[in-house]
Amino acid sequence: MKAFRTLTGTAAPLMEKGKPMSNVDTDMIIPKQFLKTTTRTGLSKGLFHELKTKADGSENPDFVLNKPQYAKASILIVGENFGCGSSREHAPWALLDQGVTCVIAPSFADIFYNNCYKNGILPVRLPVDVCERLAAQAGGANHVFTVDLETQMVTTPDGAQHTFDVDPGRKSNLLEGLDEIGASLTSADEISEFETKRRLMTPWLEPAN
Repeated sequence: MKAFRTLTGTAAPLMEKGKPMSNVDTDMIIPKQFLKTTTRTGLSKGLFHELKTKADGSENPDFVLNKPQYAKASILIVGENFGCGSSREHAPWALLDQGVTCVIAPSFADIFYNNCYKNGILPVRLPVDVCERLAAQAGGANHVFTVDLETQMVTTPDGAQHTFDVDPGRKSNLLEGLDEIGASLTSADEISEFETKRRLMTPWLEPAN
């Protein structure tokens, strides 16, 4: 997993009726017809498919990620309860395949939130009014934001700074680029020592030769 430390990049606001879009479920993020693969590549073609594609299959020029200035956005600004719905790890995979490594929202669905950390995406929670201001700025001429995980700070194009909370363990893993398995392997010596002691203390649990 790629480490996340400081990200400076284009922020794309996902809007609906002038406000960051809320209750975006995982089927909207990556519809079910794109879930046949078990690989993490090529999923960006299905990302927000119903939003970025017209009924006739042509590209919707009004969708934010179809606009040239946001085509390489690495930050997504959205509304409340992002990632709700069914549990599908393809949702963060699709965002990563698009190049999005940070999502800013007032709240996230729990499973999606956890899956982000497992796949190297930083989910940043900020108050509703702050997210609305950030989305408005991202919709302007300058939409380059900086997200610093070490200092837990989002810096907007006008220089304003907003702090966010993050679990210390998850922060450490992201900074080091460790998923749950990688984090476990940092204690490989201790695990090996425990297994050796366990075999000596409970030999009857060992498989017969």
